[in-house]
Amino acid sequence: MIFPFKKTDLPTADDALKGRAERPHRVGDRHLVTGNPIESDVPDGFEVVVVGLGCFWGEEKTFWELPGVWSTSVGYAGGFTPHPTYEEVCSGRTGHAEVVRVVFDPAVLPFSEVLRTFWENHDPTQGMRQGNDRGSQYRSVLFTTTDEQQAAAEESRERYQERMTAAGYGKITTQIAPLGDYYYAEEYHQQYLVKNPFGYCPLHATGVTYG
Repeated sequence: MIFPFKKTDLPTADDALKGRAERPHRVGDRHLVTGNPIESDVPDGFEVVVVGLGCFWGEEKTFWELPGVWSTSVGYAGGFTPHPTYEEVCSGRTGHAEVVRVVFDPAVLPFSEVLRTFWENHDPTQGMRQGNDRGSQYRSVLFTTTDEQQAAAEESRERYQERMTAAGYGKITTQIAPLGDYYYAEEYHQQYLVKNPFGYCPLHATGVTYG
């Protein structure tokens, strides 16, 4: 018997949508808040981390407001389908999560502060959802770009688990892994809450502090 696919399931590489060889949409040139390029080489001395905390509209704003952030973008990561569309990601058949790519200056914004912002702005114990947003694209993920980030992120998860447990929450389900492919989302998603100031994308913070 063939069972229907559920959006809270992760597909295998064989089951995922096949995607395409090139990006099918525009991204935009300049960040509407920082003024810096959305797509460019990372400035010398800067770092990149990619985080998923649920709906990426509101979470991008959370990170672009941090001092030391050079640029942000929203996109898709953690799955199998090359150059997916938003509709494909929402189907659950790509394996990707909605994510925010953060380019930051560690001399101004230490990675520990990036981690604090990540943990404190969502509920990392909910598995394949955030609040009423259900589906594998809303899962909690943190994709690193250096060995030092990876070690710090794993240590922070252990530390935050202690606080979550003390507060009555369950096991943290956040995936922490080196970044694979990152695919930029469509232009209308980039800096969405600047283009749509009355747009609504709720945060699901637990109120448990980190550090």
